[in-house]
Amino acid sequence: MQRGSSQPTTCRRRPPVRPYKSRDRVAANPAAAARASLQFFLCSWAIESLCSLQEEMASRAAVLALLLSATAFAAAAAQLDEKFYSQSCPSVEDVVRKEMVRALAAAPSLAGPLLRMHFHDCFVRQQPASELALLTRGCDGSVLLDSTANNTAEKDAKPNLTLRGFGFIETVKAAVEKACPDTVSCADVLALMARDAVWLSKGPFWAVPLGRRDGRVSISNETKQLPPPTGNFTKLAQIFATKNLDTKDLVVLSAGHTIGTSHCFSFSDRLCNFTGLDNARDTDPTLDTQYMARLRGKCPSLDDNTTLVEMDPGSFKTFDLGYYGNVAKRRGLFHSDGALLTDAFTRAYVLRHATGAYKEEFFADFAASMVKMGSIDVLTGSQGEIRKKCNVVN
Repeated sequence: MQRGSSQPTTCRRRPPVRPYKSRDRVAANPAAAARASLQFFLCSWAIESLCSLQEEMASRAAVLALLLSATAFAAAAAQLDEKFYSQSCPSVEDVVRKEMVRALAAAPSLAGPLLRMHFHDCFVRQQPASELALLTRGCDGSVLLDSTANNTAEKDAKPNLTLRGFGFIETVKAAVEKACPDTVSCADVLALMARDAVWLSKGPFWAVPLGRRDGRVSISNETKQLPPPTGNFTKLAQIFATKNLDTKDLVVLSAGHTIGTSHCFSFSDRLCNFTGLDNARDTDPTLDTQYMARLRGKCPSLDDNTTLVEMDPGSFKTFDLGYYGNVAKRRGLFHSDGALLTDAFTRAYVLRHATGAYKEEFFADFAASMVKMGSIDVLTGSQGEIRKKCNVVN
């Protein structure tokens, strides 16, 4: 490390350096040549040892950073408690569920967007180098905040423009506030709504650890951390790893696509100009041709931002194993869905559950991964705040 600089010194192997510029001078003095050779050997050995030591230290530093990140994740998760509101607001889950039952009875297609909202909330946080990182983390309700005159919030960033359900979340929060004023965070309300969205769609039920606090900052640029629907397996795995989620979490949570719909522009690159040839025949070769034809029939324009397509055709309102069956047939809607077939582990998981024979096993896996995701970088204790309304800070 250079003094006065925050940048690490790059360690490179140096080329051999001649101890003397003149061969005749060395040849004329054998003793000097011997000393020079010894000097050169010791110098080369020292440089080589220094480089190896520096590389080892860098490697250890990287491992230490990962361990510290995992430790911080575990510490934050440990502060959440399924019975957090048992004294302060024991009716919170009943209040949320009553509103969810009423809403999904009228609009069952809302379940998918609410699950997606929780996912997008948890995956976005301020970078550690930012002072704002102390004000906002992962699952902190920042996706619910409105933009202001001086700031564009997450909800208005491109990846979130198709999110919906904000008004209904405010309705549920108002009901919770009426029952327990200034007690339950918007982040916790959203986590409970996501769980009930899955359960009321005939999916698994799980106990939600509670105690999250709301962040005070929401910045649109930070949505770059969201896994893109166009991502390949390597990119997706890397993004998940930064959130302390592994490849099993990736393949399990991807099944959230079993409920809900998507807009054509989210996958239109698979249907035309896939490699940039500006050719109608330039399509994604990994996509089933019959399925592609159906998608083209529904999405005639690459810029269509209004047409909705079922992510799990035939059962998009039911949380089931149909998603894996479609992915196994190369009929996953997004490139990120098809990418699950390019890794040995995730491919095996897809094919196992495509059979439909291990429903309870998958339900247990999904519940575990949701709890894990819901604990990403949470604010707890005196951090953040408890918003009265989810779209604005207090």
